[in-house]
Amino acid sequence: MISAPSMTSDAERRTIRGSDYSLSWRTGPDGLVRSPYLELADAEGLRWMRLCALSSVHTRATRDEAMRLEEPEVRDDGDAIVVRIRTESSAWTERLLEIRCTASGIEIALEAEGTGDLTDVTLLGGDGILPTGASGTFRSGFDAQSLSVPSPTEPVAFVRPIWSAASLGVVGDADPGRLNGIFSPPPLALAFGRSPATDPLVPGDGPWLAAWLRDPVQNLGFTMLRFDPVDDGALVRLTYDGHTSVDGRWRSPVLVIRAVPTPGDALLDYRDDLIGHGFAPSRPMQPERWWLEPIFCGWGAQVARGGAPAPDLCRQEIYDDFLRTLDAASLDPGTIVIDDRWQAQYGTAEPDPEAWPDMRGWIDRQHAAGRRVLLWWKAWDPTGLPAEECITDAAGRPVAVDPGSPAYLARLERIVEHLLSPEGMDADGFKVDFTQRTPSGSTLRSAPDSDGPWGIAALHRLAARIHDTAVRIKPDALVITHTVHPSFGDVAGMIRTNDVLEHDAAGRPVSVAAQLRARHEIVAAVLPEHPVDTDQWPMPSRDEWLDYARTQGGLGVPALYYLERVGETDEPIDIEHLAEIARVWDAYRETLA
Repeated sequence: MISAPSMTSDAERRTIRGSDYSLSWRTGPDGLVRSPYLELADAEGLRWMRLCALSSVHTRATRDEAMRLEEPEVRDDGDAIVVRIRTESSAWTERLLEIRCTASGIEIALEAEGTGDLTDVTLLGGDGILPTGASGTFRSGFDAQSLSVPSPTEPVAFVRPIWSAASLGVVGDADPGRLNGIFSPPPLALAFGRSPATDPLVPGDGPWLAAWLRDPVQNLGFTMLRFDPVDDGALVRLTYDGHTSVDGRWRSPVLVIRAVPTPGDALLDYRDDLIGHGFAPSRPMQPERWWLEPIFCGWGAQVARGGAPAPDLCRQEIYDDFLRTLDAASLDPGTIVIDDRWQAQYGTAEPDPEAWPDMRGWIDRQHAAGRRVLLWWKAWDPTGLPAEECITDAAGRPVAVDPGSPAYLARLERIVEHLLSPEGMDADGFKVDFTQRTPSGSTLRSAPDSDGPWGIAALHRLAARIHDTAVRIKPDALVITHTVHPSFGDVAGMIRTNDVLEHDAAGRPVSVAAQLRARHEIVAAVLPEHPVDTDQWPMPSRDEWLDYARTQGGLGVPALYYLERVGETDEPIDIEHLAEIARVWDAYRETLA
């Protein structure tokens, strides 16, 4: 393994070589100035990418079009060779692309100087006008056949053909084209493989080319990272929505590109890279013993009851019914989650006195039985809150809470203290859901007192305030999230694998147990010390539910959602089925001794 890259030059080409890659470009009048592409190849010279030197930093006021590229400036930093390509820009007084070539790979960043509110930022391609007369959007070309995406989607496609789009971020729901927020945020990392995509869950043989973003989480002011392909080209797009203001010099997140044996190695290297730069916590997570006890979550049982919208069935007397069913089956969960919706209003998070006339007494009875109680928390929902503490639409209507508002953060602390403190409800933590409802849109406006965090950075601030307040009030409090990103390791105690999906791209059902395994591998790579809440909703059949239950204990903390019937198929759950769950729990608990 070499410690530093080397560079060679001839009359027409410059080449930089690292341990297992080379980066080269043509020089002179027919070089990058005329055709803005560099060749990224493996150690044997087999090309990985025609890397486009164009990029864009668009603003609300002006689209950023490259009007002229200058010859690259090359600098030897000892442990790296730095290539800087300056661009005459329609939006910025100065803009340049920096490619830092290290022994192990390349690192790409953009710099812009001037003023503007960022909308879209593109890497590996952008808008431009070439001396040849060609104009419009230019993209990099990939000599790969498959793309590994570390985030659950519908259709299920952790591995997909290279010219499939991918979205990684904090915006989504169950509507068409938006069911990619199951992990929010997921790892901001992709991998490109030379083998064709033949299985949505299993990557082909290596080698692979990894690409990930490196930046402090406080700087991740975008909502989505998109792999944006068209025909045989693609670029990476970061969506800032016009909510990051630049006055002076701005530098983009770094896109790290490195050869790896497998997509799993890409995630391991990504985590290590963030930790090594101080952008993710390095101290191992130390879970409390009680966190590892089997969980009963009431949501699936609420759905299966029917007769009313499931949130209306989150009632104290119904949860007492659930407890009686658990007791009759000799099932003793260590943790119970009171799910959607125990609140009178989501934003104020006061227990609904009609649905839960004695929540504190109910929690006390669970504590007396040796159980802990988590409260389901709907992130971002502003219902019941004043508009002055919220992100609002163009008409001034609240859309989401604003974690940049000191007034809202103070309110949030009071709410958490009331719900967790012995003087309040004395609950033991939260199951935080709907992090994928992070606000997105150029016409949205922050609260009047907000310092304006946006995108992933705003979600991290929100999650951090919930978590940090919870552990201040109750040091062993558990906060469960589905934020599967290394920089969120210090704002969650447990990672939830979240809702189960259904089909692959060909419409074939995908085993829920297989989905759990694929998700667990991702969580284990980027947050290895965090216990995993294996979730259990929705289920396509009773047989799949039982198969999934048998798998859970080997991949995380077992979570039971169904008690009376499987809601999606209305198949009854009998005592023998629950007895099997009890045996699974007993076997799991033996591993904790």
